[in-house]
Amino acid sequence: MSLTRRAVLLGGTAAALALAQPARAAATGTRNALYVRPGDSVQAAVSATPDSPDEPWTIILAPGTYREVVVIPATKTGLTLRGATGDPRDVVIVYDHANGTPKPDGSGTYGTTGSATTTVQAGGFTAQAVTFANDWLRADHPEITGTQAVAIKVQGDRSAFHHCRFVGHQDTLYADSMALATTARQYYDQCYIEGDVDFVFGRATAVYERCHFHTLTRTDLAAAPYGFVLAPSTAAANPRGYLVSRSRITSEAPDAYYKLARPWVPGSDPTAVPMLTVRDTWLGPGIDAVTPYANMSPAYPWQSQRFREYRNSGPGAAVTVAENRPQLTDEEAAAQTRESWLGDWTPWGDCR
Repeated sequence: MSLTRRAVLLGGTAAALALAQPARAAATGTRNALYVRPGDSVQAAVSATPDSPDEPWTIILAPGTYREVVVIPATKTGLTLRGATGDPRDVVIVYDHANGTPKPDGSGTYGTTGSATTTVQAGGFTAQAVTFANDWLRADHPEITGTQAVAIKVQGDRSAFHHCRFVGHQDTLYADSMALATTARQYYDQCYIEGDVDFVFGRATAVYERCHFHTLTRTDLAAAPYGFVLAPSTAAANPRGYLVSRSRITSEAPDAYYKLARPWVPGSDPTAVPMLTVRDTWLGPGIDAVTPYANMSPAYPWQSQRFREYRNSGPGAAVTVAENRPQLTDEEAAAQTRESWLGDWTPWGDCR
C-alpha cells in the first residue's frame, strides 16, 4: 500500500512502518505524517517520505533526544519537522562532530560543512518547536584545532523555522545556499540561537525576527573579544544578506566581550560583499558598543562591507563613535523589511 495520504507511525525498528488509524492523522491537522519516537531514527523517517511529493509531508517528533546526523536532501521538498509538544526544549536533534574530528575511515576530517548535525538542502522546508544542537566541546578535545561545530546547515530556498532553538559554540547556525549563484531565502521566527564564534554565518538571504541571540562565556580565553554573533558572506550580486529585526542579544560573558559582527569573505568567493542590517533590536551589555564590528581578514575591512543599524536600543547599542556604527536613514530603513527580503514568500503567516 502506498504511503501517500496516510499517517504513518515509525516505531520499533527504524525500518518498520505501520499504518496508523485515520483518526490519528486527522488529529494532527495533516494527512501525510510520520510519527517518530525516541529510539527511532529521524533520518529513517526523512528517507521514508516520497521524493518531490505532490503534497507536503510532516514528521512529528515525540519528546526526547535524537542523537544522530540528519540530512534532508534536495528531493524532500516541502517537508516539515514538528516537535509534538510545541516546546523546542522537549525535542532535541544533536550530535558532536567538529571540523577537525577525524573520520572513522581515516579519510581525513569532517570539515565545517561535514560537522553539521542537521543539513537541510530541500526547498520549502519548515521546522516547528525543535532544538538543533551540536554538543562538541573544545575542552574535551584539546588536540583538535578545527573547532567549528555546526548544529544545522540550511541551504534550501523558502526554509522557515518557528519557535526553534539552535545550540552550539562555534558556527552554530550555518545559513547558506546550495551554490554561489543561488539565492536561498530563510526565515527564523521567535527562535533562540546561542554560541560564541561567528555562530550565525553564511550567504543566505535570511530574516531573523523576534529572535533571541545569546553569547556564551569562555574559560579558554583571558581577554576580549570572546567571539562574534554574526558573520555574513553575502555574494556581491545579492542585495540582501542578513536582516535582524525586533530581536534581542544577551550574554553570559563580561560587558563588551563580544562583537556584533564581522564580515566573512570565504576563499570560495573572494568577491563577496557581506550584507547585514540589525534594526529595532535590543543589544545587551555583552556587545562592545564602542567597536561593535571587527575584521575577519585585513584584506576585507568591515567598513567596506554593507553593515548598517537602525533604531537599536540597550547598552550594547549606544553610539559613542558614529563612524563605528553606520546607521540607516528613515528612507533606507523603509526598504529593509522582511517583505522586501522575502518577496512573494510570506512564512510569517504560519504557526500563529
